[in-house]
Amino acid sequence: MLKLCFSTLLLCLATLASAQTDNAGKPISQPLVSHIYTADPSAHVFKGRIFIYPSHDIETGAKEDDDGGHFDMKDYHILSMKKPGGKVKDHGVALDIKNIPWAGRQLWAPDAAYKDGTYFLYFPVKDKKDVFRIGVATSKKPEGPFQPEPEPIPGSYSIDPCVFKDTDGNYYMYFGGIWGGQLQRWQNNTYNATAKLKKPEEVAHLPRVARLNADMKSFAEPVKEVKIVNENGNLFLEGNNDKRFFEAAWMHRYNGKYYFSYSTGDSHNICYAVGDNPYGPFTYKGIVLKPVQGWTNHHSIVEIKGKWYLFYHDVQLSGKTHLRNIKVTELKYNADGTIQTIEPYDKN
Repeated sequence: MLKLCFSTLLLCLATLASAQTDNAGKPISQPLVSHIYTADPSAHVFKGRIFIYPSHDIETGAKEDDDGGHFDMKDYHILSMKKPGGKVKDHGVALDIKNIPWAGRQLWAPDAAYKDGTYFLYFPVKDKKDVFRIGVATSKKPEGPFQPEPEPIPGSYSIDPCVFKDTDGNYYMYFGGIWGGQLQRWQNNTYNATAKLKKPEEVAHLPRVARLNADMKSFAEPVKEVKIVNENGNLFLEGNNDKRFFEAAWMHRYNGKYYFSYSTGDSHNICYAVGDNPYGPFTYKGIVLKPVQGWTNHHSIVEIKGKWYLFYHDVQLSGKTHLRNIKVTELKYNADGTIQTIEPYDKN
């Protein structure tokens, strides 16, 4: 029943994607590039320049299915620009799936980090048994090319790695995604291929976190769950799908607080929750970005020369869920530290 319902949902949403383009209103920002399709933008400032590490969407003819088989990415292109609104440079292929020894298929949303003269590219890809793991590749340049390690990070799983450097110099990886991201198959860090999604009345699946070792290529501790709670300190249920975690974890600090943001997936919000340390718990505060054209919603938040920006994507160029384009807009805080909700389309 779940597969039937989800298949019907995907069909309906794909049909509605073009209609959303007409009915949503005028976009508040334009695609950063149009010569390739890009999504899931992880933005960082390296060497005084903005580098963006996105997924590279392509049309392979892969059949659309419940697990996102039509998101069949083969490589990564890294983009950069001097400032928001500036000219964007495509640095070409930084990593190709054929050069990852353990990879099977589907290079999904990546992230990057820098330490001691080395740049690290973190990426999820299904292994040869069709199980998502997280790999790491290195380069002496932020734009690559990147050389992948021969094996995935031990103990890693699922999708959407986000690597966060704290003020004490420690690095943490946040990750996970349900449905096609396979997070529901992992219980107590043990894989169960037959595990099911949660029912509406059950506590929702939680994202994961682990501190990285000094080598940036392995975990320094067992993977932990990240608790996202409501104002009463209670975990969200799967039925709270407009607030509970689905995928696309991102972490940033603002005024000494830790802001954990994420996508709610099937309800298409980018939400955020705030905590006092990198492990949480994080208390839900609201919506960063309302639903965009298309099905997925995936973002990053970065400070650039004293201002904050939200990088995100929609399907303005194609009208197709799996052929997306990245964008950027300014993000603003209220005096109490809450984030002002962004409407991606001007309906006036």
